[in-house]
Amino acid sequence: MPVFRLSREISFPPPHLASPGGLLAVGGDLSAQRILTAYAKGIFPWFSQGDPPLWWSPNPRMVLFPRELHVSRRMNRVLRKTPFDLTMDQAFERVIAGCAQPRADGFGTWITARVENAFLHLHHEGYAHSMEVWRENKLVAGIYGLSLGSCFFGESMFSVHPYASRFGFIHLVRWLEIMGFRMIDCQVETPYLRSFGARTIARQEFLLRLEKCLDERCLRGNWGRLFRHHSPGNGGKGDLH
Repeated sequence: MPVFRLSREISFPPPHLASPGGLLAVGGDLSAQRILTAYAKGIFPWFSQGDPPLWWSPNPRMVLFPRELHVSRRMNRVLRKTPFDLTMDQAFERVIAGCAQPRADGFGTWITARVENAFLHLHHEGYAHSMEVWRENKLVAGIYGLSLGSCFFGESMFSVHPYASRFGFIHLVRWLEIMGFRMIDCQVETPYLRSFGARTIARQEFLLRLEKCLDERCLRGNWGRLFRHHSPGNGGKGDLH
């Protein structure tokens, strides 16, 4: 399969033309319009520092349906203790900066300064969102992603405290279910996400489900107040930080 080179025009080739590894196109910019167009077509950017933007649409695709969330016995015990406080959209810049820090496994280093700036703009536009996990008023974990219709596209997470990212992820999924989200795009398969009940589906099925999600209202704007008023019993304390 050829890899398509993007022009200044905001358009993408059909996802089914991606390479066996999922690479579809190279080039273009990271404008809000291009990123939103890409995600609405089941395509996302993923590239390293110094490289041009690479656009992917893997097959199969890992997703988590909120109603299928699996919580282990150990995490249920952690959840009952509620050792953390939670907020949403109160420290987006700090969360994406935390996700961009290099880690032992190398994960997270794909979040370049260009990607950070692009998602900060999408956050200000009300499309990108973060879940913050706090302990003793210190940010110890965070998750961020993009919202379109009733689909949440998970991008990355970080943690500096045992169980903190799991605690935040579980509550994020439960909250998304409360708010009517039908699907969480996890992009590529990992054992970590599979442990929560995520599974792979064929790209064609993913695109059909995504199309239905996009027909529903987009929950645009800052989610902080919504989270305080519709939290799933998680100990969230709002704008404390």
